[in-house]
Amino acid sequence: MMVNRPRVSINTDMSDGLCFGCGENNPIGLKLSFSWDGRTARAEFTPDRLYQGWSGVVHGGILSCLLDEVMSHAATFKGLHCLTTRMEVRFKRPARVAEPLVVTATVTEQNKRMLETEGKVTLTDGTLVAEGNATWYVIETSVSQKGEPRDNAGK
Repeated sequence: MMVNRPRVSINTDMSDGLCFGCGENNPIGLKLSFSWDGRTARAEFTPDRLYQGWSGVVHGGILSCLLDEVMSHAATFKGLHCLTTRMEVRFKRPARVAEPLVVTATVTEQNKRMLETEGKVTLTDGTLVAEGNATWYVIETSVSQKGEPRDNAGK
């Protein structure tokens, strides 16, 4: 039986800087800035009270967003633009407002159209706050290893 995969057309131009996770021009966004060591995407984030659920506690949706964003960047650094098809998050402890967090992710499996990632949110001392994994649908493979679109010569 042949599986019909959806044809997806997504504008992957991020030059407006409005991504909620990493956009520098989004006034309500997280403004994450990612680094890549060749295997792991990494960012640091210190949430303020605008990102709380219960008083003084970071909202679980924000922690989930951090994981989604870092796992997406692990794919982008490998030269892929993807859409999340499935994500699972396991919360290990509450994160407090004003408590610096570190988010990391790696690609664990890859084929032509699908990708698997694992991510973590930790305190700066390595204490695990949340972890997750995700499956991604690859929509574009024409991005550089630095996560920026390649020119036609780079394709």
